[in-house]
Amino acid sequence: MTTPSKVWYLKRCDLFERLTPEQAEQLERRASMRTFRRGALIYVPGDSGQSVLVVARGRVKIKGITPDGKEFILAFVDEGEIFGELGLFDDAPREEFAEAAEATDILALPREDLLVVLEERADVVIRITKLIGLRRKRVETRLRNLLFRSNRQRVAGLLMELLESHGERDGRGWAIRLPLSHQELAGLIGATRETVTITLGQLQLDGFIHVQRKL
Repeated sequence: MTTPSKVWYLKRCDLFERLTPEQAEQLERRASMRTFRRGALIYVPGDSGQSVLVVARGRVKIKGITPDGKEFILAFVDEGEIFGELGLFDDAPREEFAEAAEATDILALPREDLLVVLEERADVVIRITKLIGLRRKRVETRLRNLLFRSNRQRVAGLLMELLESHGERDGRGWAIRLPLSHQELAGLIGATRETVTITLGQLQLDGFIHVQRKL
């Protein structure tokens, strides 16, 4: 079986799918591919932010750690999506952790090479800027929910967010086909695993959701 080229993975990313062959090849020259096992850290706070990363295969968890050692999840990044994009706009080091949520291949695009291409592609710059705004808005919404909403409201709000980003229509309605554990769901809303388990059970008893299998 032939291994796909770095250009193939690059063009699978929505942001870069419209690059010309010359632009894609220009990025490929110095791009690097690395494989990470589940749970491996891709970068940590303080690491250089001199590259933008594409999830070629797998899934990445973006997270932080509270002063008392608790994990909170900022986002999940799926195949064909980028992360570490703030490195395009300043020289500041990374501020969060990026962890492979499963076996994951990462395509790293050096910042300077990407900036050269982006000088010719204002449309891609606009899409990256919109992506940054959308991700910031999601984090701000979670913070508001954490401060002002009940556990039930926070869980319901998260389910609606996941439905928007990962929802698929099936014979009974809409399904969220994303393999998240109760602990990971809890990390997304600043709750405990037990709270999420109880709340999902209550929502199912009330007829709002159907949990097909235990997470």
